Amino acid sequence: MKLAEALLLRSDLQKRLEQLKSRLLRNARVQQGDEPSEAPDRLIEAYEEASAELERLIRLINRTNLSVEIAPGFTLTDALARRDVLRLRADTYRELARAASVSQDRYLRSEVKFVSTVEVRAVQQRADDLSRELRELDARVQETNWQYDLME
Repeated sequence: MKLAEALLLRSDLQKRLEQLKSRLLRNARVQQGDEPSEAPDRLIEAYEEASAELERLIRLINRTNLSVEIAPGFTLTDALARRDVLRLRADTYRELARAASVSQDRYLRSEVKFVSTVEVRAVQQRADDLSRELRELDARVQETNWQYDLME
């Protein structure tokens, strides 16, 4: 199984666990004399099986991510950490540019005037550069995910 397929399966298992949890909570209590629409014992059993499979899959994914190198000395785990931080930084600079460039309508001279404390163009350029780097890194990660098999 390719790493990318394992990631898709992980996502499916996470969704299944959420659905099982929701069904379990809906059937946790019924009015006296009524029967639950689904047997909680069977739902718990299914939940535990899916949880165990998810844990096994995450271990294999993590083992693979630690072993696969995108570049010499730069593992997939390193790339994922870099990608997370790039996303965080790009979002912050984008929000900063938006906050600093808010236009305002002043109708009277006595109304408060706001001015930007940062150079909006430079901040936006920084956000664009980080976003480009993020896209390029993400493309390399996705490509790598389809090239390597999941390690057992």
